[in-house]
Amino acid sequence: MADDTGDEKLLLELLEDIPIGMLTTFGPDGPRSIPMARQQVEPTAELWFITTRDSAHTRAVQAEPRVSLTFSSRESWVAVYGTAAVVDDGDRLAELWNTFAEAWLPGGPEDPNAVLLRVDVHSGEYWDSPGGRIATLLSFAKAKLTGDTYDSDHGRVDV
Repeated sequence: MADDTGDEKLLLELLEDIPIGMLTTFGPDGPRSIPMARQQVEPTAELWFITTRDSAHTRAVQAEPRVSLTFSSRESWVAVYGTAAVVDDGDRLAELWNTFAEAWLPGGPEDPNAVLLRVDVHSGEYWDSPGGRIATLLSFAKAKLTGDTYDSDHGRVDV
């Protein structure tokens, strides 16, 4: 992801603050979306997830690596598009492992069904309401009173 406007930096910062997103795959069974807990955001726009080797979304990524991810919080929304790859790297898996992953993989990072999913982001968009919830409410009130549109930051990042 290469961007010289600062939009890329803001998009990645917003992603850091929103750990759970909806992953949409486009495998042989068509589009399918599931919630995924992001483990790490690399400065190079790589997103890392811990998943199971035998899941439908892992098989979908292996058949068609194109994916979409959406993330949202009370003040920010991010949509990214890229390619995913199943990564079988025990050292990296152990490095990213956390107790949240144990809910799905109680055998820990040594579980033979545990695997990583890396998403290389190619493009994305964000909508951000700087200033938090109060600023968001004030922007809504201003829009209602003045007839202007809702005030938020929006940016698009392409490779």
